[in-house]
Amino acid sequence: MPVPDDRSVILESHEEGVTPITITGEWEHARLVRQPLARTIMRLGLPAVASTLLMTLFFTVDLLWIGRFLGPVALAAATASVFWIWLIISIAELVSIGLTSLAARRHGERNPREAARVVGEAMVYSIILGSAVALFGTLLLDHLFAVMNVEPAIAVLGRRYLGTYLLGAPLFFGFFAVDAGFRASGDTRTPLAILSVSIAVTMILDPILILGLGPAPKLGIEGAAIATAITRTLAFGLGVVVLHKRRMVSFGRVRRATIAAITRVGLPTAMTGVVFSLIYIVLTRSIAPFGTAALAALGIGHRVESWLYTISLGFGAAVAAIVGQNLGAGEIRRAENSGWITVGYVMVPAVILSILELTIAPDFAGIFTNDPATQMIGAEYLRISALSNMFLGAEIVLEAALGGAGTTLPPMLTSTTLTALRVPLAIWAAARFGIVGVWWVIVLTAAARGLAMALIWKSGVWKRRAVLA
Repeated sequence: MPVPDDRSVILESHEEGVTPITITGEWEHARLVRQPLARTIMRLGLPAVASTLLMTLFFTVDLLWIGRFLGPVALAAATASVFWIWLIISIAELVSIGLTSLAARRHGERNPREAARVVGEAMVYSIILGSAVALFGTLLLDHLFAVMNVEPAIAVLGRRYLGTYLLGAPLFFGFFAVDAGFRASGDTRTPLAILSVSIAVTMILDPILILGLGPAPKLGIEGAAIATAITRTLAFGLGVVVLHKRRMVSFGRVRRATIAAITRVGLPTAMTGVVFSLIYIVLTRSIAPFGTAALAALGIGHRVESWLYTISLGFGAAVAAIVGQNLGAGEIRRAENSGWITVGYVMVPAVILSILELTIAPDFAGIFTNDPATQMIGAEYLRISALSNMFLGAEIVLEAALGGAGTTLPPMLTSTTLTALRVPLAIWAAARFGIVGVWWVIVLTAAARGLAMALIWKSGVWKRRAVLA
């Protein structure tokens, strides 16, 4: 078959011949809108899942080294910092979600040149946004931990960890645009390769910088943040080089219409994450009186949950591209089915994780800490959270599918309302049932969000949404 001028083909040699690895343009568009849907979802989803698991492994590796070698106070400080890091990631997703929807539509319309231009504009936008976040975060660093009402020792270590992390925020934001540029085209394997390299570097740097191995100074909790910043910068640089080589990004004048379209689509989802993070920061005030072990246990629970969250996020990234391209091609029924099929896929790991949490919760908690009190409370949280795993997967996948369709306001309003209810409910439950009451509030509101996303997807309101630049 002849190769059109607007198509870029990257080939990899094998003994049996030449295999296409990444193809953008007409042929890749055909794969997303015409090949069997279940196979298409798996083809895009599995590499995306691996990529998102590697992304969460950044934090999991940090917490493992911090909890095992620096103690429960340092683990609690990293946990408190992660809530602010969630907020930072949510802001970065403004560009990522908007770019995925916009560029996927352009690929679905068989216009890869315009998609490449949108990726370049989004990359500039994301770096500027990341620089602003880094500046304001650094200026407000002391206040960020004061509002959480954590112990002074936790606040001191938390400021060191988060302050160092903020230094790499601009290029960290840039990588979100790089990642979205690949995925909007239907390529989920390249981000996986890039992240594999960067996580390998992280696993080497973490113990060296945290413990001061060899000639390196012992930096403690700051060393973990430095390792993450270095590897995220590496991932961004590699991604830009590959995108440019494949003609999947082009730079020029940044158009207001593009920035407005990206912001319009991405802002509601970003605000959902920002509100979610802020609510958890407020919740920390309810958890802090129960002691350092309770706050550290929450961090352990979130690390275990993050494995399912990131699996769902990976499949969600794949289905967002599929929905966007199929709507661009007029295949509405296929776009709808892709959401439900993907939910079915994430149910499998959700059930497996729930069984493990119910049966070996203390073993999970023991991975991150040697402290008996933290292990006990962490195991208690994991047993309760096992009940919401199926709903968590549905929420993440369908929210991503709605983002791919350009419909982000209804899920934002619904998710924000349900998450906001955690604050008064947690205050009431903490006074009446103790820390266990807070755990139940978190789990039940998470289940409600999953059910709400399913109802919004079923309503079909997203089918009438246009995404213009």
